[in-house]
Order: sequence, then structure tokens, then C-alpha cells
Amino acid sequence: MHILLAGPRGFCAGVNMAIESLRKALERFGPPIYVFHEIVHNKWVVEQFRAAGAVFVDQVEQVPAGSVLLYSAHGVSPQVRRQAAQRKLRTIDATCPLVTKVHKEVVRFAELGYTIVLIGHAGHDEVVGTMGEAPEAIRLVETPADVDRLVIEDPQKVAYVTQTTLSLDDATAIIERLRRRFPHIRGPSQDDICYATQNRQHAVRRLAAQADFVLVVGSQNSSNSQRLAEIAQAHGVPARLVDGPEQIDLSWFTGGERVVITAGASAPELLVEKCVQLLRERFSATVECCNLRSEQVVFPLPEPLR
Repeated sequence: MHILLAGPRGFCAGVNMAIESLRKALERFGPPIYVFHEIVHNKWVVEQFRAAGAVFVDQVEQVPAGSVLLYSAHGVSPQVRRQAAQRKLRTIDATCPLVTKVHKEVVRFAELGYTIVLIGHAGHDEVVGTMGEAPEAIRLVETPADVDRLVIEDPQKVAYVTQTTLSLDDATAIIERLRRRFPHIRGPSQDDICYATQNRQHAVRRLAAQADFVLVVGSQNSSNSQRLAEIAQAHGVPARLVDGPEQIDLSWFTGGERVVITAGASAPELLVEKCVQLLRERFSATVECCNLRSEQVVFPLPEPLR
């Protein structure tokens, strides 16, 4: 077996910032630290923090008055912020700045009187928070077919934004359909799909052409991890999404494959290393590092933790 270790992979700047924010909050204020939704969409990371005293909640009412509440990397709606203020919670905002950018775009378009089409996955934490910025003005679409069903009062005043963790190919197909139906549609000044999502998808797309199998390390509720597996499958390569080595079924392999291993933006490198080690031990796998792009992005910690 020969392993092609994809790069970039794993933690992005937004995830690094959010995880470090929660670590420092626990250190500075002591447990319990309440977190609105999972800090990032990774089972292993969440369980590690839960053991350290983090309490993950889905409703502000679950947080005792006066407690510390940290907003996850996926962002929250204005309603959540208002509820936190009413309960006199000490809040720490660990929202990824790239998600905050989308929120600001929504507010700007709404103030200008546009109907906003949000391209994203219904129910995803990021989408829920984004829609909360202008619920009356936003229409959610997940597929090109959804575009055909849109009812827009003024087709001359339509704008679109996207969830940051989408498949580039899927988003492009929807945007093209939107532009055909609404020729005057406005979009963000810069692509909403984050640099890390794009880079990880680019690496998988390039390396899948050389692979017999793609192994993606990441949790099932991680949108960007799911997209990596889907991209490999779209190129005709078998792919599996696993939380870690314990979910690898060795019957997937005969021992002579070229296997790409990558990781979603919320998956720790430790889990990648454990997966590589398992395949080394069982199949005498050799490893080739394939770093296709360099990432130097760093986001500062929230103000209360600097």
C-alpha cells in the first residue's frame, strides 16, 4: 500500500481560533464554560472539551444566569445574542471571521432592500445563524432545482451568499442557475466559500486521479468533511468518512492500493496520524506527503481572551 497524504488538510485558522478560545476560557475562568452548539463539528474534539468541563447547549435558556457563554466557530443569530444579554451572560465570540463576513453581507443586502438567496444546507449551525440576520429577506436553496421554485417579488433586487463549507462544484452549479434566472443578481465581493474548504477540495480533486481509495478523517456532521468524500466519489473513487482509526474496516483494502488520506477542517492531525499508523502496521504502507498549497492564515483570539 502507498499512502498519499493530502495537504492542506485538517484544522483551518477558524477552527484553531475557536478551539484555542475555549481552551483559554476554561483556563482563565474555570469550568463550566458553556458553549452554544458544538465548538466545531468533530466528535473527538467535543468529547475532549466535555471531559475538561465545557457544557454544550442548544438553547440560551440552558445557561445559568451570569455564566460564561462562548459562541462556536459557526456563528449565532442576533436573537441568540439578545437572549444572552437578557440573561446577563458573559459572552465570548469565537465565530470564524469568514462566517462573520457572510453575516455582514446579509445585513448589508437586507438594508438595501434585496431578497437574499442563501446557498447552504438546511439545519446546519452556520446556516441557522446566518438566516437569523434577516429571516424575512432570506430564501434558502440547496440545489439548482430549488432555484427554479423560488418566488421573488422583485427579480431586479436579488442577491446571493453562500455557506462557507460548500462543495465548490455544487455552489457553482447553483450560482449559474441563479444568474440565468436572475440576470441582475448581485453576489459577495469575494467568494464566501472559505479558503480552507477550497484548498482541501482542490487537493482531493487533484490526488483522487492517482488513487484507488480516499479516506477522509472527519465527523459525519462536518459539512466540509462530507464534501471531501463526495468529491472523491464524483471522480469515481471509493471514499469513506471516518472519525478515526476505530472506524476503518480493513476489509476495504487488499493491501496494494494507493490511498489518499485527508481530513476535514475540524479534524485533529492526531487522528490522521493514528489512521496512517494503522495502515502502516497492517499493510506495510509507505507514505508520500503531497502538500499542494500553503496556508499561512491566522485569526486573532476574541478580545476577552487576548
